[in-house]
Amino acid sequence: MRGARPRSLHTRSHSAARSCRPRTGHFSSSTTALPKDLLSTWERRRIRDASCGTRFHVTCRDRVYAFFRRWRDHALVKEFHDRLRARIRERDGRDTEPTAGVIDSQSVKADAVVGADSRGFDGGKLINGRKRHVVVDTLGLLLGVMVTAADIGDRAAAQVLLRQVADAHHRLELVWADGGYTGSLVEHCLTVLALVLAIVKRSDDMRGFVVLPKRWIVERLFAHLMRTRRLARDYERRTTSAEAMIYWSMILLMTRRLARPHPARA
Repeated sequence: MRGARPRSLHTRSHSAARSCRPRTGHFSSSTTALPKDLLSTWERRRIRDASCGTRFHVTCRDRVYAFFRRWRDHALVKEFHDRLRARIRERDGRDTEPTAGVIDSQSVKADAVVGADSRGFDGGKLINGRKRHVVVDTLGLLLGVMVTAADIGDRAAAQVLLRQVADAHHRLELVWADGGYTGSLVEHCLTVLALVLAIVKRSDDMRGFVVLPKRWIVERLFAHLMRTRRLARDYERRTTSAEAMIYWSMILLMTRRLARPHPARA
C-alpha cells in the first residue's frame, strides 16, 4: 500500500532501538558556569544538528522555538557566546579582549524559504543564496558575524561589520584580510575605525592550494560551520536567525573545548 511502512521495517527498527546502548552520561555544561537551562537541555541542542528533521525529532518544537526566538531578540545568545569566548581566552593565558583579528566571508546556498529580499547571486562563487561575513580572533573564536544576501560586496559589508566589532572590542588594533578587501576600505579602517587592515595576498608563483598566514584561521571556522547540518546551507527566513545559529554552533564548539582537559603551561 502507498504510504504504508513494511512490517519488517517496523520490527527491525524496534529491535535496533532495544539493542542500542543506553545513554549513560549527561550533557550538562557546569564548566561554563552558565544557566543550566541554556546548555544542559539536550533537546534544545538538537535543533542545531537536526536541521530539517527538527519537526520530527523535537516533540515540543513550538516551545523550543519560543526560547530560541526570545534569546535571539534579546541578544542573550551573543552574550552567552561572548562569556564562553572570554573563558577560553583566559584559560589560554590571554586577555579577554583581543588586539588582532581576521575577516572573511563565505557564500552558501539558501533554501526555498529564504525570501528574495535577503538572498542574491554571488557571481564569483556562482552561488544563489546568502553570504556570511565573520571576524575571528587569532584563536579562531568568533568576534562578530553578519549575514547578508550573497550579492553584497565584501568591502561594503566589512565597513558595517568592522564598526560593530571595533565598538565592542576597544583593544582591537589589527585585522588581516584577503585581496577582496583592498581599496578604500583600508583607508576607511585607519581613519574612521583606528584599525590597521593588513591584506594577505597570494604571490604570483603560487600554484594550487597554499596555506596563507593568518587567513587559515578564519577558514577553519568556516569548515566547522559547514560540519553543522543546520548551517550546511541557509535554512532561516530571517538573517538574524541565521546569525543566531552561527553563535549557537560556536557555543557548542567552545563548551566541548572547555570540557576537554587543558595541559598546564610551564
